Amino acid sequence: MALFYPDMANETRLLLILRKVYEGIHSNQIGFPGGKEEQEDRDLLQTALRETHEEVGVPPHAIEVIKELSEVYIPPSNFLVSPFMGIYPDPRPFVKEESEVEQLVEVFLRDFLDDSNHIEEILSTSYAMNINVPAYRLNGYTVWGATAMMLSEIKELLLEAL
Repeated sequence: MALFYPDMANETRLLLILRKVYEGIHSNQIGFPGGKEEQEDRDLLQTALRETHEEVGVPPHAIEVIKELSEVYIPPSNFLVSPFMGIYPDPRPFVKEESEVEQLVEVFLRDFLDDSNHIEEILSTSYAMNINVPAYRLNGYTVWGATAMMLSEIKELLLEAL
């Protein structure tokens, strides 16, 4: 769930999370709140809403879903991600799930839209060494891979709307 919300100064922010360090492909990476579909989820939107509630404490009814984004396939984990974009118009303090979320990364919309924060970086992944990847530099973190792909789509959508 790409979640936009007003902060205390009424500036728009986008919520990302830093995942905990664990033995897995996405350990210690920046991403959106979200996760695996559970048997009780009636659809992938419900999965996104449930996971957002579990990981950062935002109740599903408090999110206005704006749009379903393009699916993104992640080869290392063999997942097809179905992202959504939403607004949390009346935010309450986030409550991070301590076992999954290391840190909340609250990005100003203006920083996200600033072209100087869209970079390229040489990274090594689980499947390639020293590759040049498009990325974002946000709040001191390098955001790359599937999350960067989703961010690029979101940025295009927002720029079209302006």
